[in-house]
Amino acid sequence: MKYRTHKLEFNMSNDQRLLDQFLNNLQGEVVSIIPNNKNISLLQIYGITRKIDFLLITEKIIEA
Repeated sequence: MKYRTHKLEFNMSNDQRLLDQFLNNLQGEVVSIIPNNKNISLLQIYGITRKIDFLLITEKIIEA
């Protein structure tokens, strides 16, 4: 089995379609999606600024 990890820059409030498109274009099977959180600040706790910088998406490559 081979795996590939992708980094997707992501803004939670605007990029839902970007994530849908990215996932639908993958050739293999999605194993995990890991969000990278910024350092938590008071503004993030109250929802004023975004909390996630990017997503790491691990894909299992299907071998023929």
